[in-house]
Amino acid sequence: MSRDEVLALPATIDVPTACRALGLGRTLGYELARRGEFPCPVLRVGRRYVVPTAGVHALLGLGSATRPHGSAAVDGGVEPTQGA
Repeated sequence: MSRDEVLALPATIDVPTACRALGLGRTLGYELARRGEFPCPVLRVGRRYVVPTAGVHALLGLGSATRPHGSAAVDGGVEPTQGA
């Protein structure tokens, strides 16, 4: 899966899609999810496993790539003041 394809994924994805993005086999992915050892967060919804795409982005180092241009992270949520 290309970088652009991974960035275009919806907010949550199924295990096979997450496995494609991470280069894992489907069977191994489900086994890791069952054991709680999947390399990024997996939620259990009824009988389904759902993977938040943000975890896949973070694991692949794409977390900051999804931030809108011109926005910046501010430590502690406090803007620095001028002249202080």
